[in-house]
Amino acid sequence: MGRRATLAPVATDVHQAGDFYGTPRGAVAARLLRERLHRLWPDLRGESVLGLGYATPYLRLWREEAARAIVLSPVQIGAARWPAGAPCLACSAEEDQLPFPDLCFDRILLVHGLEAADNARRLLREVWRVLKDDGRLLVVAPNRRGLWAYVESTPFGHGQPYSPGQIGRLLAAALFRVERRDTALYLPPSRLRVLLRAGPLWERAGRRLAPQLAGVTLTEAVKDVYAAVPVEAVPRRRMVLAEAG
Repeated sequence: MGRRATLAPVATDVHQAGDFYGTPRGAVAARLLRERLHRLWPDLRGESVLGLGYATPYLRLWREEAARAIVLSPVQIGAARWPAGAPCLACSAEEDQLPFPDLCFDRILLVHGLEAADNARRLLREVWRVLKDDGRLLVVAPNRRGLWAYVESTPFGHGQPYSPGQIGRLLAAALFRVERRDTALYLPPSRLRVLLRAGPLWERAGRRLAPQLAGVTLTEAVKDVYAAVPVEAVPRRRMVLAEAG
């Protein structure tokens, strides 16, 4: 039996992503994107939150107020770790066999995950399974028309970029319904400090003048429970736990 084909380049690993977010460029990108995420999800008090892919720089928005916050990375990129003292868990598992029971999470943030998945539809079906019926999924993916998708020195430049329409079709095929869309990262993916300091200005100008050229798209979706069909159970495979703070 042949091996499953991988259509996208191999994902950046957690060390590369961590190195990027430790640079001034990465810190500015994370801050600008967190601002948009917080506008979409301003209050997750008491909810169960899962971050899929490499979500550590972003789940920090809600880790103090959430009842439970878990970061899960695909086994091929390794397990991300929370900063010391953070009351959360980080783990690694197969992307299409998540080690959680059905209807487990109120919110799922998928970032640095969809574009590098071996099988995006199977990943999204697993997300559907572990998300509560009234839960919400937020997908952050590189925009195929933006500059960030073509700069390999950033995590956004690895894997398959998507247009908003492509993400919408993928979500519909996985029995999700798109509720809201947003964009971020109009700032050029440059290391020049003069450009980085002007990050908020780039965001405001880009949103007004060239919204189609955003670096990433943000798509919030809910489960389309009326279109659902029973999903065959799959055997659970390995999960590698990292140290919890």
